[in-house]
Amino acid sequence: MKITHIGGPTALLDLGGLRILTDPAFDEPQEYVLPNGRVMAKLTGPAVPVADLGPVDVVLLSHDEHKDNLDDAGRALLPSVPVVLSTPGAATRIPGVRGLQNWESVELDRPDGGTLTVTGVPALHGPEGAEAVLGVVTGFVLTADDLPTVYVSGDNASVDLVKQIADRFSPVDVAVLFAGAARTPLMDGAPLTLTSEAAAEAAHLLTPATIVPVHTEGWSHFSEGPDHLARTFTTAGLAPRLQLLDHGTPTTIS
Repeated sequence: MKITHIGGPTALLDLGGLRILTDPAFDEPQEYVLPNGRVMAKLTGPAVPVADLGPVDVVLLSHDEHKDNLDDAGRALLPSVPVVLSTPGAATRIPGVRGLQNWESVELDRPDGGTLTVTGVPALHGPEGAEAVLGVVTGFVLTADDLPTVYVSGDNASVDLVKQIADRFSPVDVAVLFAGAARTPLMDGAPLTLTSEAAAEAAHLLTPATIVPVHTEGWSHFSEGPDHLARTFTTAGLAPRLQLLDHGTPTTIS
C-alpha cells in the first residue's frame, strides 16, 4: 500500500489499483464560525491542493458534520467521486453518499479484476455520550485476499472499540489512526480522538500492524502533535511500528 498524507485527517491511499481518499479537507488556513458561536481555526493548508489531486475512486468519510473532516473544498469534491462511503446520517444529508451501518460491508471492483471489501466499523468521537453532542462517526476496514488489511479509525477516542475491531479482523496490517487528542469545551476538554497513550494501547491491540497516525495537527483544537506521539511510542517500545509521514510525500507501507 502507498499512502500520501495531505494534512489533518486527509490521506490518499493507493490500494489494489484504487485511489482512496480519507476525510477530504482542502481549504486554506482560516477560522470557521460554527452555529453555536464557537470558532474552529485551521492552521495549515493541504500539502496537495485539490486541483493537483487527480482522480479519486473512493472517499471514506468518517462523518460530515465537522469542518476539520469535511470542509468546503472537500465537500465540493464529493460529486466527482464515484463511491463515497460514510455514516447513515451523512447519506441523508449529502446526495450520492452511501451510509454503512456498523459491521456492514460493501464490495468495490478493482481495476485488476479483483474486489476490495470495505466494512464500516464503530467509532466514538469522545467519551461515552459524545454521539448526542458531536454526532455519529464511522471507521472503516479494507480487506481483500491478496492485499494488506487496512483499518482507518476515523475520529475515534475509544480503545474498547479498537479491541472489538482487532478481534474481528486480526491480523490488521496497517492502522491509520486519527490521534492528536482533539479537545473542545463542548465536552469539558475530554479527548475527542485518541490520545498518544490511547494510540499506543490501540497499537498493542492491533499487533503486528504498522501504525500510521493522521489528524494530529493543523488545527487549534489538537493538543498532542506528532512529536508527542513519537515520544509516547518510543517509551512504550513501539517506535519500530510507527510510520510518521511527511506531508505530500507518497510513502510505501510494507
